[in-house]
Amino acid sequence: MTNSTASDLPSGSHDLHLQMGSTLVEVLVSLLVIAGGLMGIAGVQSVSLRNNQASYFRTQAITASADMVERMRANKIGVEAGAYDNVTGSATSSCFTVAGCTPAQLAAQDVLDWTTHIESVLPEATAVVCIDSTGDDGEPGSEDCDGSGRIYAVKIWWDDDRDGDAESRYVTSWQPW
Repeated sequence: MTNSTASDLPSGSHDLHLQMGSTLVEVLVSLLVIAGGLMGIAGVQSVSLRNNQASYFRTQAITASADMVERMRANKIGVEAGAYDNVTGSATSSCFTVAGCTPAQLAAQDVLDWTTHIESVLPEATAVVCIDSTGDDGEPGSEDCDGSGRIYAVKIWWDDDRDGDAESRYVTSWQPW
């Protein structure tokens, strides 16, 4: 039995003989490339989830704002009397009876129900309904409602990134008939 060397093989066949299989270095490099790709996919998924949550919160604020405007349209006498202007919501049991309640009591009940709903669907939520000629101003705790004019502002703030600071805001202005 003779030992053959690469020089004893026909030309071109020694390249095949020496290139059999993958080396450990090639496997490790391919694993690093795959791991990098998976980390990129995970990052994109994380951003997508965060943006989806922000979109959900904004949709909740828009829906709640439209809900309050519809409540006000249903209580025209209360709106004309200013019963929705910066009122603190309060429970009025007579609003749920056949006898009913006054437009001012209905406004207070509407605001209570509305703020309770907002606080249940938006993190760190604050909301106010007020007469405000500028509308697009204020911050939680300092709503900047000037009380002048006939335009109502429905202002909602919430903590979009859940850092304890309610920095996101949605405002709807509405002028009664």
